[in-house]
This record gives sequence, structure tokens and C-alpha cells, in this order.
Amino acid sequence: MDIVVTGAAGFIGYHLSKKLLKLGHHVIGIDNLNDYYDVSLKIARINDIDDNNFTFHVLDITDREKLTTVFEEKTPDLVIHLAAQAGVRYSLENPHIYINSNIIGFMNILEACRAGQVSHLIYASSSSVYGANTSLPFKTSDNIDHPLSLYAATKKANELMAHTYSSLYGLPTTGLRFFTVYGPWGRPDMALFKFTKNIIEGKPIDVYNNGEMLRDFTYIDDIVEAICRLVDSKAEPNVDWSGNNPDPATSFAPYRIYNIGNNSPVKLLDFIEQIEEKLRIKAVKNFLPLQAGDVPATYAETNDLFTMIGFRPQTSIQEGVGKFIDWYLEYHNIIE
Repeated sequence: MDIVVTGAAGFIGYHLSKKLLKLGHHVIGIDNLNDYYDVSLKIARINDIDDNNFTFHVLDITDREKLTTVFEEKTPDLVIHLAAQAGVRYSLENPHIYINSNIIGFMNILEACRAGQVSHLIYASSSSVYGANTSLPFKTSDNIDHPLSLYAATKKANELMAHTYSSLYGLPTTGLRFFTVYGPWGRPDMALFKFTKNIIEGKPIDVYNNGEMLRDFTYIDDIVEAICRLVDSKAEPNVDWSGNNPDPATSFAPYRIYNIGNNSPVKLLDFIEQIEEKLRIKAVKNFLPLQAGDVPATYAETNDLFTMIGFRPQTSIQEGVGKFIDWYLEYHNIIE
């Protein structure tokens, strides 16, 4: 298929593009290469995608005219929308950019899919939509009306907007709530990258909620495998859906929501311990309270995903952290 991947220079977009190409698809990558973090890392990812079936467009999804032109020229069969302004904490500092990218940008993607008669839109949501929920594990049937950050609110808005287009225009949409994705080529603003960098450099690491945070760390290869399997599992209407007892994760329209998480939450201190063991360096820890907008625990219930595609994320923290650090040392030319 001809598949548009937005955010192709991003962490997940890069890995996904490589896997789709390996499976024989044509990938049209879109990314604005913004400077939210080191642009050279994004460029290095793109340069590492060496395949004649990959084309790349430096394009901001908020530019409706240019986005429409790409869709008209490439006529994609499928769109996997990963481009967004990421980061819970940054949304407290610069809220307007989240509206531009995550709301206006997503609106442009929906319109381009509708006008281009795209067969299926898969898009990134986030575990952050569960907000103030404390009942664990988080289920897609849970109410998500209490977000704790503007980032989370924009992701919930994306799910609502997608449902509207599924209902009005019959556009199949599948939303994926990712749970703390990590691995090689990851984002420098994520905990694993920052912890590894500081520990190697002998600098303290900030440990929020005094290390009592629980995160459902999910390795990048598991995320990519799940997405690729969903490429062949188009969202369809739930024939048993009822407005008297509505299931939030399905619909009378071709609309689905899935959690993609490891289904095995890990305490932040245990995660740090894995980094310490791999590096053979003890971290200097700066214990801090829970930050505004953060949640103390995430934990994905993934039964629906397994039923649909026969796959659950399964990479252990020890294996995943080890692979990341091996990449980090090689990428930065650090000799152990």
C-alpha cells in the first residue's frame, strides 16, 4: 500500500516507517522537523531510512494547502498520523502550540483523509487521556472526562473528532493510546534518555514523586508490531453497540480505540536500577514531588488489542533498557 506516516522523523514514526518498508509498503513521510528537541537527531533518523520506496516531505500539518497537495499527488491508501506536539510538562509552558498542532493539524489530517477517500486512518492518542482515573488497569471502556494537562485534553479531542468523521463520512479511524514508549532513537526529553545521559556524565537525575511513579513502559518494537498488524485490521462498526449503554472504545460507526501498553507497570526506581546495572554506574538521585499535569501511575489493559490482532507487547524492561543504552553509547561514540 501507499501509506502516509506523519511525524516520520519522530521516534515512533522513524521505527514504523522502517518496518512498513520492510513489509513491502510505500511510505510517504511527513514531518516539520521542529526544534522541540535536537533537530539533528530527527535528520539522522531520516538519513537512516535508506529505501527507494520512501519519500520524505518537510511539511507542517497546520499548513492545510500544502498537506492537501501532498495527498492529492500521492493518493495514499492509508494514513498513520503520529505528528503532534508531544510532552505533558511542556504543555504547561506553551499551551498554544498544542492547539495549533494537535487540534488544527489533526483537523487538516481528517479533512485530507475525507477528501482523498483514504481507506483507514490510524492515529496516536495517549495514555494521558485517563487523567485523574485511579482504577487500574486503565480500560478503553473507562470514562476519560478528567484530563490533567492540555496535552491530554488535545488527545481526547482527537478521539472525539475522529469519531465525528467516522460517523459523518464513514471514515474508518483507529486511535491508539500509547503507554510510555521507549527504546533506541528515543526522544531526548523522555526519562530514559535524560537519565542515561546524566548518569554517564555524573550529573544528578530528577526523580519525581520520590520514585514512587508507576509506568507501563512499552518497548518501541512492540508498539510498531501492533501498529503494523492494525494496518490489516480496519476499524469496523460494532453491531452490538447501543446508545443506551455506549461503549466508548467502539461505535455504530467504523471507529475503534485501543490501549498499547506492556500490561506490567514498573516503579520508577526499579526502572532507574536497570539503567544503573547496565551502565554499572550508581545514579545521584534528586527526589522531587509529583509534577503538575503528571499522573502517579499508568497501567494498560490490552485484552481488546489481543483479541483483534493476537499480539501483546512483551519486551522486558531489562531487555529494552539494555538495547536503548547499547544504541545510546554507539550513537554518541561513547566507549564503555
